[in-house]
Amino acid sequence: MSKKISLTAVAVTAALFSLNTQAAGFQVNEHSASGLGRAFAGETAIADNASVLARNPAAMARFERAEVSGSLSFIDPSIDIASKGSHNAPVQTYEDVAPFAIVPAGFFIQPINDQFAWGVGVFANYGFATEYPDGAFFGALAGNTDLITVNFNPNVSWRINDNFSVGGGVSLVYADAVLTRHFGSLNPANPSQELLKLEGDTWEWGWNVGALWELNDDHRFGLSYRSQVDLEFAGDFTDYSGTGVAGSTIAAPKKVGGDLTVVLPAIAEFGGFHQLNNQWALHYGVQWTQWSKFEELKATSNDCVNGVCLLKEEEFDDNFRYSIGATYTLSQAWILRAGFAFDEQAGKSTLSIPDTDRYWYSAGLTYNYSDDMTFDFGLTYLYGQSSDFNEKYVDGREYAFSGENDAILSAAQMNYRF
Repeated sequence: MSKKISLTAVAVTAALFSLNTQAAGFQVNEHSASGLGRAFAGETAIADNASVLARNPAAMARFERAEVSGSLSFIDPSIDIASKGSHNAPVQTYEDVAPFAIVPAGFFIQPINDQFAWGVGVFANYGFATEYPDGAFFGALAGNTDLITVNFNPNVSWRINDNFSVGGGVSLVYADAVLTRHFGSLNPANPSQELLKLEGDTWEWGWNVGALWELNDDHRFGLSYRSQVDLEFAGDFTDYSGTGVAGSTIAAPKKVGGDLTVVLPAIAEFGGFHQLNNQWALHYGVQWTQWSKFEELKATSNDCVNGVCLLKEEEFDDNFRYSIGATYTLSQAWILRAGFAFDEQAGKSTLSIPDTDRYWYSAGLTYNYSDDMTFDFGLTYLYGQSSDFNEKYVDGREYAFSGENDAILSAAQMNYRF
């Protein structure tokens, strides 16, 4: 691969898949305040409000009245990435590279009769945002990045009998990506000068299915699967470097159309719920994400060298997320909950994706304002293990880095039954 293609590949790869503070890779789990308060343990089986639609459509069979749920999750990350000064590079620390974010979600479930129900959810399964300093030494790998996905997900459920229910739906996923990269060490006289910019959006389809097994009203198990979605971006690629697009120069950069495929991996989840007595309930879950399908990034354009703007192989493996939680009914008005989760590292740590094991420590509550209206609140401290890793820069050398990350997650939610 020529230096021309290699430079573009490294820069765009870093831009589209920068670090995520909530889950492995760039996954988003924040769908509800009630779920956050128990570290999302047992989400496929609990069905205490309409947000269960994001995890298991079969659980709609438990609803006897129409219900709407809306939530806002607040992500306050603290992520620092530091270079170690190898190969005479300056020692630099990039602090708080992931900005504060708000993640909304909304759900509606409508029973049709004793057997069938339908519902729709609007939420996100993947997304991230990062902001590195414009003058960073490693500017070709780190800059400003936003990837937003929104999942519009209608579903139906069928209660087969008193013990078994199934459900399924389709997903219309909208994604929007914007990135900017800078010259950094490639132009010491003006490191903040833009190196490249990429903008694009797309709509793609996916699907999901689920099943619910109810031993009785106090003990149930849920299983769900959400399909892989291949985002086919067609957008604008602007090359300021004079190396990525034929005829482009620093003084007269060219904007060309390009195509890029981004894989949103499949997700499978199992959960259990057990009401032990009038006050205590136990719940747990295991989530699997097929990160091994994220094998490469390849962007193409007739205006790029050999028709390929980037081709970069990735090193990701399937990962698991394990969670356990408990719910305590304090009174008719107040319900308390807590949970813990362990989220495995999915990919080899790099500057663009400094992935690591993550630990969730969660607590939350529900206030039953009336028989029709309830409010949920959740709070999580997320701790990510420190990481040391080497990254190959565009000059061909490997540089040493370290990463520190944690986050405070909070959420509020309102539920109304009609």
